[in-house]
Amino acid sequence: MKAAQLKIKSHIHIVHNRIIWNNELIYSGRETDFPSFIKKAYKDIGTDYPKFFKMDNLSKLGFLAADILLGNTIREPGREHNIALVFSNNAASLDTDRKHQKSIQDKENFFPSPAVFVYTLPNIVLGEISIKHMLYSENSFFIFSHFNADYLYDYANSLIETGKATEVLCGWVDYDHEDYEAFVYLVSAEGTTEHTKEEILKLYRTK
Repeated sequence: MKAAQLKIKSHIHIVHNRIIWNNELIYSGRETDFPSFIKKAYKDIGTDYPKFFKMDNLSKLGFLAADILLGNTIREPGREHNIALVFSNNAASLDTDRKHQKSIQDKENFFPSPAVFVYTLPNIVLGEISIKHMLYSENSFFIFSHFNADYLYDYANSLIETGKATEVLCGWVDYDHEDYEAFVYLVSAEGTTEHTKEEILKLYRTK
């Protein structure tokens, strides 16, 4: 599949207590903190994944965005799909890293939690998404100072053109000190939006 033929099949944005899917507001919360907002959104939208409540905030954010998008987009749920994952952010897993550091820095109260430590890598969110949606293709998580549409565009094109994936779920999933944003989109042969750097930036900036 040539890059010129690729489309953006679907996209989703979670920011400021709002969830916008394909430019339509599908959820708006009144909660004052992220944990309360994401928990209520999970329940109200009807997501089903019991392990969700054990995740760190970054994983909850990325997982819910991907789950809504894929759950409303892919055909034949419950079957393996050749969808690659290419995510990025600015803070990596810093929010969880701080919690882990806090648990080990006091030598007199040394109690590192395995439940926290397991999320001290940002790519763990990719694993959670892959398990839920049976994705066994390539996945990568990159750290940039800002949303890098150029890199995501080139990487997605390369994966599809070389036959490593039939579709690519790309995006920016960032969480640090209650400052959060998820923008995720699916690159495919189907869709109405052209897969170009300009369109990616346009969708990202529409919040």
